[in-house]
Amino acid sequence: MAGKYPKRIKELALYDGRFDAYELKAEGSKVLFASYPAGTSIPAHIHETDNYGVITRGELVLTVDKKVTKYAVGEWYHVPAGQAHAAFFEQETDEIEFWFDPSA
Repeated sequence: MAGKYPKRIKELALYDGRFDAYELKAEGSKVLFASYPAGTSIPAHIHETDNYGVITRGELVLTVDKKVTKYAVGEWYHVPAGQAHAAFFEQETDEIEFWFDPSA
């Protein structure tokens, strides 16, 4: 898996999902260290979790309610639980995602 994460992060379990990520398990939440090749497109979908993320390399193009926002390195985004959203990565991108169980 690509990504410029430290060796210790790369020793975490791999996330079993639609994209490449290392997963740090935590009660009531997930922490994912995700990497996306340039041109990756994730179609509109919904999570049951309250999601926050920070871009560490590259850029995220996030669409929520037909509004498109670009997030660059160091910028945080938030997608509330149950909110439909889509993502596109024009360039190689790494991010750290925090998925919180809203009932926890």
